[in-house]
Amino acid sequence: MKIRLYGCVNDSIVDGPGLRYCVFTQGCIHHCLGCHNPKSHDLYGGYLKEVDEIIQEISQNPLLDGVTISGGEPFLQPLPLIELVSKVKQTHLHIMIYSGYTYEEILNLGENERKLLSLCDTLVDGRFVLSLRSLTLLYKGSSNQRIIDISSSLRQGNMVIQQVNEYGEFVN
Repeated sequence: MKIRLYGCVNDSIVDGPGLRYCVFTQGCIHHCLGCHNPKSHDLYGGYLKEVDEIIQEISQNPLLDGVTISGGEPFLQPLPLIELVSKVKQTHLHIMIYSGYTYEEILNLGENERKLLSLCDTLVDGRFVLSLRSLTLLYKGSSNQRIIDISSSLRQGNMVIQQVNEYGEFVN
């Protein structure tokens, strides 16, 4: 299956804890003022890539701690991302996903979007708000965004904030 991408980065240290492979999806309908990746907004821009090619690139880096999916808006392409995340989960890497949608909005988008959410470990949710921007925030761009522990949230039936220690690592 192919996915429309803005790009991939094999060795990020800013898009989640540890060393991460980052998938930046192409296409976004939020158009947040001050967006970090405005060229990723065009729904038909970017390029197509096979999910298995991304999996192969991930498997070639034994130092990775996780995979981060960002955008654009990842939840606009749930089916190829379900395939990608399902395969990454077999490697036991941490999966973090960013979305301009809130956790609550994602739960109401549809079955495929809920499945994608359930396969990921951590969600950074909410639209970027330029007036709430801060360079001191860890793993998010504006203070309205939340870092959510997805499995705990789904298990408990309410949103659970992911705890982060002084080293930027997620703790339970």
